[in-house]
Amino acid sequence: MPIARIPTEEELRNHPAVSPEVWLAARRELLAAEKEVTRMNDQLSEMRRALPWVKVEKEYVFDTTGGKKPLAGLFGGRSQLIVYHFMFGPDWEEGCDGCSFLSDHFDGANLHLPHHDVTLLAVSRAPLAEIRKFKQRMGWRFEWVSSYDSDFNYDFHASTPPGVKKVLYNFEEIDAADAGEEHHGISVLYKSENGEIFHTYSAYARGVDILCGTHNLLDLTPKGRNERSTMDWVRLHDQYEQPEAGGESCCST
Repeated sequence: MPIARIPTEEELRNHPAVSPEVWLAARRELLAAEKEVTRMNDQLSEMRRALPWVKVEKEYVFDTTGGKKPLAGLFGGRSQLIVYHFMFGPDWEEGCDGCSFLSDHFDGANLHLPHHDVTLLAVSRAPLAEIRKFKQRMGWRFEWVSSYDSDFNYDFHASTPPGVKKVLYNFEEIDAADAGEEHHGISVLYKSENGEIFHTYSAYARGVDILCGTHNLLDLTPKGRNERSTMDWVRLHDQYEQPEAGGESCCST
């Protein structure tokens, strides 16, 4: 389903135009609603931090540019780790366009997150060699590791295990045939002073929208996100001359 109804060209042409005084009164009314949403978001953040944690008992090993590393090695000496579950299967020729759209925002954030005790990186089941090739093509600098030889993606509900009929995605059990091979999402982990690792939070589907500054900018504009279905206009950033918006992408529905 679309995020919001797309205004027609006629609606844009005939949109009300008023005096600055009338606009100011309308803007103040909207500001009150915006402040209420901000307060609600603050409350949600408190609820998110108050969630109980799950201790990670299983050992996971990842292929990284620095060799094989356990989960603890991905923290980079910090206590907090944000993992983006990037849809890139073992036999895919390139990464998901929607995941790439979100990942275009990571390098800017990583100028600041490491200085606030947070490591942000991506994990996919694709072999590391394929990840590195696609990462170079996209011009990204953030760390991106392969979980190909581990159950990490399956245990964190970011990939569909082979041979199953049902899968848990976005905290609901759905048919594996409807879930697809790979799923996008984020997971947050905390490493205590004694080295214990805890899973503190995960989000999937539109729960990852919080990562995307482009969406927030588009939401300020008269046309909004201007999409027929979720992210149907998104392309790999080196493919925008290829098919026009409205075509199929791995994230459109």
